[in-house]
Amino acid sequence: EQWDPDAASGMAVFTTILRSYQLLNDQVNEVMRGHDLTFARYEVLVLLSFSRSGSLPLSKVGERLMVHPTSVTNLVDRLDAQGLVERTVDDADRRRVLASLTPEGRRVMKRATAALTDIEFAVGSLDPADQQKAYELLRALRSSDFG
Repeated sequence: EQWDPDAASGMAVFTTILRSYQLLNDQVNEVMRGHDLTFARYEVLVLLSFSRSGSLPLSKVGERLMVHPTSVTNLVDRLDAQGLVERTVDDADRRRVLASLTPEGRRVMKRATAALTDIEFAVGSLDPADQQKAYELLRALRSSDFG
């Protein structure tokens, strides 16, 4: 009685997404801990592995992962301390700093990817068609304008 039907439906969707996120996040973080990573650091390694040269400017890392520059700096600092990436100055523009994937970073990323694949990225309880539907719905939500 406290909610009109539209608000109740929105609250149910929000709560389900939030609880699902918590469950998925817990499972994925458990796997990442086994590789001395967080999922955010893993994402940086994967992003760098997709680049032709294995390196990207820190600004591009932030853009592509949609994270604040301070967060990128923190992530790269951690990965650098672990020997998984290294910072270099861009020869083409000495004002830019690049994050470059090291051979050890590539090995760790591949092992972590295999481990995530083994748990089906924590969404294996959904069949592939439902995974695609969930992706499409959540992608639309993520790209909607809330403001």
